[in-house]
Amino acid sequence: MPSFLSHHSQPSYYYHHQPIKFHHSSLTLFIPSSSSSSSSRTKPRWPRMDSAASRHRRKDKVVVIMGATGSGKSRLSVELATLFPFSEIINSDKMQVYRGLDITTNKIPFHQRNGVPHHLLGDVDHSHGEFSPSDFRRHAGEIISDITSRRKLPIIVGGSNSFIHALLVERFDPELNVFDKSSSSSSSSLSSISSDLRYKCCFLWMDISFPVLSEYLLKRVDEMFDSGMVDELAQFFEPDSENRTGLRKAIGVPEFDRFFNKYPPADKLEEGENPMREGAYEEAVRAIKDNTCQLAKRQIGKILRLKRAGWDLRRIDATEAFRAVLTSESRGGAGVFSDLWKNQVLEPSVKIVKRFLME
Repeated sequence: MPSFLSHHSQPSYYYHHQPIKFHHSSLTLFIPSSSSSSSSRTKPRWPRMDSAASRHRRKDKVVVIMGATGSGKSRLSVELATLFPFSEIINSDKMQVYRGLDITTNKIPFHQRNGVPHHLLGDVDHSHGEFSPSDFRRHAGEIISDITSRRKLPIIVGGSNSFIHALLVERFDPELNVFDKSSSSSSSSLSSISSDLRYKCCFLWMDISFPVLSEYLLKRVDEMFDSGMVDELAQFFEPDSENRTGLRKAIGVPEFDRFFNKYPPADKLEEGENPMREGAYEEAVRAIKDNTCQLAKRQIGKILRLKRAGWDLRRIDATEAFRAVLTSESRGGAGVFSDLWKNQVLEPSVKIVKRFLME
């Protein structure tokens, strides 16, 4: 993950709640106090405060952070979970659920998680087969029930909209792919996307103009290679494997499987240049960049379909923050990014979540 999307520095501004020292931030929000002096303060309505007898009348509250790949969802989720420290994060990226290929799938590193509990992030053994939307609905639903039973807030974050849809809708048909344009007309597909959800949701849609996002994604792929992505893919390589399920569908795996089948990673490079090998390598890199941008475009399309179907998505525009990094890197772009991120992404998101929890 690029340095400007890391979480080494935390926001320093304060809200009307008394700040309490926490192990990963000096600022926290909505910590319940047993002190009688705080009893007069307005307290949030926690997710699922009601008794078992009233469960049929109230839905659990969840925050859902959506957006295309590379749009800063992981950073925002950890920052919100730090500011609202009764939160736990549930990953909804269909490749990041699998164990392994941490660089290739761009999992948030442990040191950037700020001690926030993460669920379904690298938990699934890919050798056990495909982790389907139905599997995600079942497992994530159980995790949400556990989190809310402990009076905590689930934050669902990831770019796999098929997983998010499967989890959230009241009635889910595993045989129906509501995002498959080839199976139905646009109007009938929209009608099959239900706005009847089984949780009370606060949707944050991380959005970046596509030209800016595309340029950033190209930069991110280069940084992933600098971080050791090729070595990771070489270790994962299975010669002549026909398996294209689960983690083996992650962008980077099929592109470099083709390369490694021609130039096995165990082979020692001969002295001097090998134009054929270099050409094949560059072709694999270009394919990864193209496929990553195409993935982002598909994800945005699915988000727009959910919005048109009646999902109440609150758009958070991070375009200027990302543009600052791309255009001002040599002039302290990281600092400019941080200021714009705070003003245009973090603070609006905090206000939305705070209002949601007080409802």
